[in-house]
Amino acid sequence: MESEILVENIFLDSIKIKKESLKQLGREIQKSIDIILEALRSGKKVLVCGNGGSAADSQHFAGELICTFENSGRKSLPAISLTTNTSIITAYANDFSFEEIFSRQIEGLGEKGDVLVGLTTSGNSVNILKAFEKAKEKGVNTICFSGRGGGKSNKMDLDSNLVVPSNSTARIQETHITVIHAICSAIEKELFG
Repeated sequence: MESEILVENIFLDSIKIKKESLKQLGREIQKSIDIILEALRSGKKVLVCGNGGSAADSQHFAGELICTFENSGRKSLPAISLTTNTSIITAYANDFSFEEIFSRQIEGLGEKGDVLVGLTTSGNSVNILKAFEKAKEKGVNTICFSGRGGGKSNKMDLDSNLVVPSNSTARIQETHITVIHAICSAIEKELFG
């Protein structure tokens, strides 16, 4: 019986946070869509990174763009999750610094006009913040997905900043994936009808 109440409360809290996010972030989500569309229409790519559950979300986002989301007949879109090459990540973290595992990849892969999407539930993940700094140096557009008030990411020069109004990591990540799906749906409809 207690678990039924727990499950119901989790669902209700998730719904509440998503409704509040839609109210607060609608314009910023559209801004992110426009930034990504401009890059893709210009032949540029989307780079995505995150840690832990956000690493999985970064792979999910890149997978939706490369494979397909709702339109199975469309062409692939250029996207790379920077969390997937374990040789790069472990070599650089072991030999140099875990804090630069993403910025190093941006240095090698990022081109002017690309988009970097960084996911950090706290807004304070040092390796994500350093990736944003390197992206700005290279003329790569920046989109941050965060929560918990945005943390240090709020002080950065970001092109779009999506701060989920929650302090719960689980609710933030659930909302991030909903926003990712909304962005993918909008991109497919804009580019492929």
